[in-house]
Amino acid sequence: MGVGGATYAGAVSRASTLIRRLAWGNGPALPRDVVVLGVVAFFVMLGFGVVVPVLPVYVRSFGVGYFEVGAVVSAFAVMRLVANPFVGKLIDFAGERVILATGIGIVAVSSALVGLAQDYPQVLLLRGAGGIGSAMFSVSAMTLLLASTSPEVRGRAVGFYQGGFLIGGMAGPAVGGLLSGISLHAPFFFYAGTLVVAGAVGLALLKRHAPADPSIPREEPRPMRQVLRDPRYQSALLANLAQGWAAMGVRSALVPVLVVEVLHREPAWTGIAFAVAAVAQTLALLPAGRFVDSVGRRPAIIASFAVGAVVMLAIPFVPNIGVLIVLLCVYGVAAAFMGTAPAASVGDAAGGRGGQPVAVFQAVADAGAIAGPLVAGLLVDAFGFPAAFASAFVLMAAASVFALRMPRARTLVPA
Repeated sequence: MGVGGATYAGAVSRASTLIRRLAWGNGPALPRDVVVLGVVAFFVMLGFGVVVPVLPVYVRSFGVGYFEVGAVVSAFAVMRLVANPFVGKLIDFAGERVILATGIGIVAVSSALVGLAQDYPQVLLLRGAGGIGSAMFSVSAMTLLLASTSPEVRGRAVGFYQGGFLIGGMAGPAVGGLLSGISLHAPFFFYAGTLVVAGAVGLALLKRHAPADPSIPREEPRPMRQVLRDPRYQSALLANLAQGWAAMGVRSALVPVLVVEVLHREPAWTGIAFAVAAVAQTLALLPAGRFVDSVGRRPAIIASFAVGAVVMLAIPFVPNIGVLIVLLCVYGVAAAFMGTAPAASVGDAAGGRGGQPVAVFQAVADAGAIAGPLVAGLLVDAFGFPAAFASAFVLMAAASVFALRMPRARTLVPA
């Protein structure tokens, strides 16, 4: 390697170490694979955030109704749910790195083709294919993340990874707004480009064998039947179902309507409220990860889901937009714990590499995100907003209570 190459390699190494130290504080540095996955997550969500605000308008440009717009959005989520169980087996066969890159490639190609679509059926089919690729990426990335870290630091690792998603998601809509001013097709090509970058980073920098850090003791994977009987895994499944139902389902579907029809505010206020809440969640991720690792998964799940349940129950009664923003920020802070503790619990229960446990864990969240808006919509029509938000309260409260069955130890305990 020449002088220039050595200098570049040294700069990259120093930058990586700095990022890991900033995220880790005074504790041990993040494993390199975790940092790489955080970068990959940022580019994936940056592109996704660019497309989401533009997609409904783009679909409408084909002369279809709002039902068809919803079908395109649902196709992505439904295909993720359908593909999840098969992805776990693919990971066990081919490995996380290969499946991650393949999944990103599928989403990249399908997104570029959406931008070139000639009619509505093509858009519907291509978005469904993108959902399959998304399942491959998300399950393999989380499997690799959990396998690359020891139980004592999994919470912080998950927090760092989710931070990449949140920051990318906050930046994406702003970029999407600029690109949509150029052309409705441009955001899809931009999304494909960010995915190519993400896939290239993953292939180039993710290590081929794990644990990524040789100092981390190897945890043997456990059979799925044993994992399913583990109270840590059972609690994680119920928690992820509740979070998918509440956050992706009830909150995302009904808060925008609440802002306009109940609080009589402009739709732009929904974006402002969600953006402020996302900042609060991002700032809480590192403290949440430290809490999950130092105090435990069990108290984190019990407390955060109890807080989330109360917030869900209170939202339909807010008197003004200011109170709503405060409640969404409280929910955002709680969501930082809701995202880290259940995922860390899956790694503890599954032990080592386990694609299938992670796939089922992701699938229940997708199921909640799909069923939540439908049931919540029916409840609003029949009984009003309080009943719809109460459905989220019930699931989140159940997740909090069920977590009392988890062992008190914060590290891997054979069940």
